[in-house]
Amino acid sequence: MASSTVNVVRYTALLSGIFYGVSHRRTLQKAHDEDVKHHAVHEREHLIAQAKEAWKKKQDSSKNSTGLVTDPEDPRFDLEKLLAKWESESK
Repeated sequence: MASSTVNVVRYTALLSGIFYGVSHRRTLQKAHDEDVKHHAVHEREHLIAQAKEAWKKKQDSSKNSTGLVTDPEDPRFDLEKLLAKWESESK
């Protein structure tokens, strides 16, 4: 049989390993969570930039191609011209 000193050393090593594993896991998880957050922020920034670019392209193409006013609050707004444009685009 093992002496009490050997048992104390065994259980101390076991508990120390468990404590180290828990603390190391927390460290790794914290780093992973920060990486995921960083990735999400950059992905969102990328999507916003794409949306702004698409909106700018759409605005430039609508201004340059026909000069059609699509804002219903604008006094130059013409519903018939807008509907005709949409019909021609859908065909």
